[in-house]
Amino acid sequence: MSTAFYFHPVCIDHDPGSMHPECPDRLRAVAKALEGEEFKELDRREPPKATLEQLDRAHDSDYVRSVLDNVPTEGLVYLDGDTAMSPASGEAALRAAGGICAAVDAVVSGKVQNAFCAHRPPGHHAERAQGMGFCLFNNVAVAAYHARVVHGLKRVAVVDFDVHHGNGTQHTFYDDPALFFGSSHQWPAYPGTGMVEERGVEDDRGASTNCNVPLAPDSGSREFRAAWQDILLPTLLDFAPDLIIVSAGFDAHERDPLANLNVQTEDYSWVTREIMNVADECCAGKLVSNLEGGYDLGALAASVTVHVKALMSDSSLY
Repeated sequence: MSTAFYFHPVCIDHDPGSMHPECPDRLRAVAKALEGEEFKELDRREPPKATLEQLDRAHDSDYVRSVLDNVPTEGLVYLDGDTAMSPASGEAALRAAGGICAAVDAVVSGKVQNAFCAHRPPGHHAERAQGMGFCLFNNVAVAAYHARVVHGLKRVAVVDFDVHHGNGTQHTFYDDPALFFGSSHQWPAYPGTGMVEERGVEDDRGASTNCNVPLAPDSGSREFRAAWQDILLPTLLDFAPDLIIVSAGFDAHERDPLANLNVQTEDYSWVTREIMNVADECCAGKLVSNLEGGYDLGALAASVTVHVKALMSDSSLY
């Protein structure tokens, strides 16, 4: 089966301001990287707008309406010092959350094997009632609840290899034994969460549903792969999810300016294949990936290229 690719140009139009690292050129670089002949088999789809019902499952309804009601007609409106909205941000955020829900629909129904959602703004820092860290709505959390409510999935996992801890996803999932969150990330670094001791609650098998592997500054491929091979992948496998959602941030790359890890482009191909192997064993390969960070344009394009190539490949060959 095919890999679906969700993209909408309005997500380029979301503009948090001059010199902001989460810039429109990020998505231009991703879209260009996926234009080549090697990606001709991608099932390209337009993301719909999320409904208020979908957003309200992962966020306080007053917060959702406040964000949407305060999208400016000109200039910028700030949710915090790092997180701004421009006139296109409302539709972009709705397409980002709606697109990943549509990807869940396509994957769970068996119409495609897996999906990659190239949207901005990103989402994994957004908490239930607070946007932060460039994020308005927590797209992966919206998708996880959508999978449970609409498709009746009992166990959904989100794994996150962004260099920054997905505090918003952890915050939203923390007390729910049917939702798993696993993350590798630099520590210390923004947002200051993600310690090993933050373990969530126990699931019906007595296992913790929150797994953090902090990586020291200057860690590289060896430490990154060990975090996944020795801790995160076995823990994910033990959770046995019905669907895996990936917060695919590529800012742990050695060339990224916002942190200090030394992950290589090839490591993203490796970790994608390893997560796919767990998906094959647990949930017939059902996997949805969603773009998060990545701020060096060349490194981002190269990393997305190998990530999507892995998604499109036959995992039975690994």
